[in-house]
Amino acid sequence: QVLRDSFLLHAAGADFAIVEGNRGLYDGVNPEGGYSTAELALQLDLPVLLVVNCTKTTRTVAAMVLGCRELDPRVRFAGVILNQIATLRHESIIRQAVERYAGVPVLGIVPRMKNIFPMRHLGVTPHQEYDAAGRAVAELAEMAEANFDLEGIVRLMRPVRTARPDRVVSLNGNRVTIGVLRDQAFQFYYQENLEALEQCGARLVMINALQADRLPDELDGLYIGGGFPETSAGRLAENAGFRESVRKMAASGLPIYAECGGLIFLGRSIVLDGHEYPLAGVFPVTFGISRRPQAHGYSVFTVEHENPFYDVGTRVSGHEFRYSTVAAWDGEPGELALKMERGTGFAGGRDGLVRNNVLALYTHVLAPGTPAWAQGLVRAAAGYRKKKQEERGKVR
Repeated sequence: QVLRDSFLLHAAGADFAIVEGNRGLYDGVNPEGGYSTAELALQLDLPVLLVVNCTKTTRTVAAMVLGCRELDPRVRFAGVILNQIATLRHESIIRQAVERYAGVPVLGIVPRMKNIFPMRHLGVTPHQEYDAAGRAVAELAEMAEANFDLEGIVRLMRPVRTARPDRVVSLNGNRVTIGVLRDQAFQFYYQENLEALEQCGARLVMINALQADRLPDELDGLYIGGGFPETSAGRLAENAGFRESVRKMAASGLPIYAECGGLIFLGRSIVLDGHEYPLAGVFPVTFGISRRPQAHGYSVFTVEHENPFYDVGTRVSGHEFRYSTVAAWDGEPGELALKMERGTGFAGGRDGLVRNNVLALYTHVLAPGTPAWAQGLVRAAAGYRKKKQEERGKVR
């Protein structure tokens, strides 16, 4: 129900809603396809527009489409997009085979194109770092208009009743102010997480860690998401005033929640190509970057030790995707607050560095599935705000 509510809420006001799939249609966490794109389509009662890579193949594409259609008859197939088409003859053979043997209409093709979106270790280069992103999107739009049956695709859609956003309900009576580092270095945020913080009573302030000289004094909490601190390591290192501000605010008790790239930023340093770049220094950790993924996939952890945001015993599902490594750490796995039931974590099957009111972990958490996340961060921020107000009263 949470999944359906989220979809209907975010589709409100739109003419069309497109849900992007992940990996193969039936690929999930188990042989039954749990958490797969197919299961998502069933949960939301949406038709599937299958995209098939046709590189160096013809009639076999029909067999793949037929197999996908027959594997789970509950999945509604609207049509197929043929990707990586080399020639008109290539398209003609595959189109006829798919429609004849699989009984699924071909609604468009994607011809072979130059790589207009550069790739790197975590996937497509983010638009914040790619000046030609707008031009590339426009080029793809022209391609789709020329090669897709857009009217046919639209006809397969059907109206759904959308939802209105929930009103903001503050947990502390007054809205707290939570900073969010959001720039070229930190850009991996679930929109639902930001919305959940606002719904719990937070006012969000976006902060550019590459440009700001310090954290704003008004903050009651700080959220540092994932991203690419490694590609901006030089600029982060040069901004010594901001790094020192984060370190001092962490030492003063500011609640800080950091995940993946945010965890790295709170470390002592990161080593890239033999050069060591200083970071915020909240935790005594030196990070490195591997050529191979160090963790990738769904994860689950149980909270075993005291921390600023989660109650002990809480079980949380999340996701990991990283190439970074822990090169040096002046600590022991037993100090980490979270026990990994599934996934890799920080070290020794555990995750979650804790210091003062700071919790930093590799796992990304999605707020709708874990209401305690936003509630915990806002509650900690409210406590910090109250403490500041009491201290100001004593000074007066």
